Amino acid sequence: MGHALGVDIGGTGIKAAIVDTDTGELVSERIKLPTPSGGEPNDIVATVVTLVEKLGGLGEGVPVGVCFPAIVRNGRTMSAANVSKKWIGLEAEALFEKALGRDIHFVNDADAAGYAEVRYGAAKDVTGLVLLTTLGTGIGSALIYNGVLIPNSELGHLIVDGRDAEKRASYAAKERSRLSWKSWAKRLQKYYGHLEMLFSPDLFVVGGGVSKSYQEFLPLLSLSTPIVPAVHRNNAGILGAAALAALPR
Repeated sequence: MGHALGVDIGGTGIKAAIVDTDTGELVSERIKLPTPSGGEPNDIVATVVTLVEKLGGLGEGVPVGVCFPAIVRNGRTMSAANVSKKWIGLEAEALFEKALGRDIHFVNDADAAGYAEVRYGAAKDVTGLVLLTTLGTGIGSALIYNGVLIPNSELGHLIVDGRDAEKRASYAAKERSRLSWKSWAKRLQKYYGHLEMLFSPDLFVVGGGVSKSYQEFLPLLSLSTPIVPAVHRNNAGILGAAALAALPR
């Protein structure tokens, strides 16, 4: 596959690197710039262009993948998490393509992270259905079946015990309610038990910053499905976006 550029746009930072899409290794430094205040479309696009320039520009034929905190449907952003509401309904993929001067692969950030774990991380060589969740401000999710991404699953918004799941089971909910690991794990048990009942996955992968403390809460869960921490926490979006961009069209 060769090399591809991955860009990961978040509410506080935008980062990018060149990826060897055969191995999942970064072949450039990872450069990060703050997300412009207000998260306006033109400002974020300009920051991405600056990142690409700092990485030496785009070589001939280098695929580009960009992941973004939104539902992405046919290149259009249908939601906006921690960025300007002006993204909602915007032809975002076309906006980036015009600024960068080439076609890109544009994808939801949790979907990119999930794909990275399947290609290069905790779910490598796992067949069947892999379900990744990111536990952070909310709960992001990705469904990958036999290596094929099923986009925009948004499973953090399932209703569990009459409430939006992420309002009770995200890491932000743990912090907000000052829950112990044990108390939080009880909420996670209900959430993952519900996912297990609905999807019968072959593997759960847990991402987000809190996954580095997985030994505090994953052993407290009782599930039929194996559940493991993600491997590529900070680089997952970059890796997944780059790998998806390099796939044959």
